[in-house]
Amino acid sequence: MGKYKVPHFDSKGDSNRLFTEAGLPTTFLLTSFYWENFIHFGMGPQKGPDGTLAITFPMGDKKLPGIATEDIGRCAYGIFQQGGEWIGKTAGIAGEHLTGEQMAAGFSKALGQQVRYHDVPPEVYRGLGFPGAQDLGNMFQFKRDFQEVYCGARDVAIARALNPRLQTFDQWLAANVFRIPIHKGSAGA
Repeated sequence: MGKYKVPHFDSKGDSNRLFTEAGLPTTFLLTSFYWENFIHFGMGPQKGPDGTLAITFPMGDKKLPGIATEDIGRCAYGIFQQGGEWIGKTAGIAGEHLTGEQMAAGFSKALGQQVRYHDVPPEVYRGLGFPGAQDLGNMFQFKRDFQEVYCGARDVAIARALNPRLQTFDQWLAANVFRIPIHKGSAGA
């Protein structure tokens, strides 16, 4: 592992460098946390032993840039529509930058029942024992510890300019809440 101590961050940076050194006409697209992770990877609200729903992340009160996957495609299409204007540039995109508390509030509204946000230390998250817990714990810790840089590189205004149909988290939840499985067990695992 190199500069970031998170393998996929290092490999992405190395790949970017290779494209630049080769002189290829490249646009770099920085995406954000996919809201579909709540559907496909068990990150959605989970019932605790007392029946209360919760989402769990090691983010403290820091903001996490998030976006719908379909909006990533629409933003990429927006870049292609602008021709060479984006060559040699980086487009950082997000639908919103939200804290864990704000995401829990969105879930509460969409589900019609209270969803709490549980903040845990990154080392606890890494030890939850589900596949990918180590990598995800590292990723969330990086995003938490370097929030200013990470969020600063992902601009909602740029995403909206590229994709005027850009969804907010609440809009995405309204369209997808029925797809989010509610799991029983320890919140966040």
